[in-house]
Amino acid sequence: MIIEKVLNNNVVVINENNIEQIVMGRGIAFQKKVGDNLDESKIDKVFTLTDKEVAGKFQELLVSIPMEHIELGEEIVTYARTKLGKKLNDTIYISLVDHIDTAITRSKEGINIKNFLLWDIKRFYKTEYEIGLNSLAIIKEKTGISLEDDEAGFIALHIVNAEMEEDKMHDVYQITKVMQEITNIVKYEFKIEFDEDSVYFYRFITHLKFFAQRLIEGRTYGDGEDDELLEIVMMKYHNAYSCVMKISDFIQKKYFYSISDEEKVYLTIHIERIVYKTN
Repeated sequence: MIIEKVLNNNVVVINENNIEQIVMGRGIAFQKKVGDNLDESKIDKVFTLTDKEVAGKFQELLVSIPMEHIELGEEIVTYARTKLGKKLNDTIYISLVDHIDTAITRSKEGINIKNFLLWDIKRFYKTEYEIGLNSLAIIKEKTGISLEDDEAGFIALHIVNAEMEEDKMHDVYQITKVMQEITNIVKYEFKIEFDEDSVYFYRFITHLKFFAQRLIEGRTYGDGEDDELLEIVMMKYHNAYSCVMKISDFIQKKYFYSISDEEKVYLTIHIERIVYKTN
């Protein structure tokens, strides 16, 4: 392995078979320069990021962040991928490592940031929030620093962001806000409290997550109208459909987004199920 770029004493860039890789290891680049052979016995981690822009930003981050914080971020990303059993966008290495470094620095300075979406994150992203809580335990074990549960919520949102393959954190905040608004309309319309551990609630919020994502991106669901199906749903689930129309009016006025008939059908069915099962 030939060193192509030295980022710091612990991180170098190599090129294997025309694939750029970021290689980490304590003291791996000590007294080394470009063109030298790499001591493979010192390698701890190897990152192969296929997106060149992401790889470039990650390299910039590695120069300014302590090795311990980078290792923490990598351990948490690996844990999250294993727990979720799915691929996460490579941008998670940038956003999460940067956030962990910032959170630890803030904590040392006695600055705690409140997460005003924490309650909704616990409801809508239970698995990701659980990963966030376990991440705090990892950080405490490795650094001795105890972070507030608010940070578990922030970590959860970074993971959700990577699941959706988006690179704009504000989109996740907005998606969560739309989900909150719709669940509140249903809750007050039927005067119910959701069983947030039920499979019906899980299915409902999963549908809302993707609906909200389409809304933010300006995409509509379905490519045609099914008037017959909509008519059947309107008649069979009258109260649920009436609630959907209130949701539709709210979304139109606030976000200038028209909910398609197909979307109304699915929303009505989900609301009917969750209300019926809750009652």
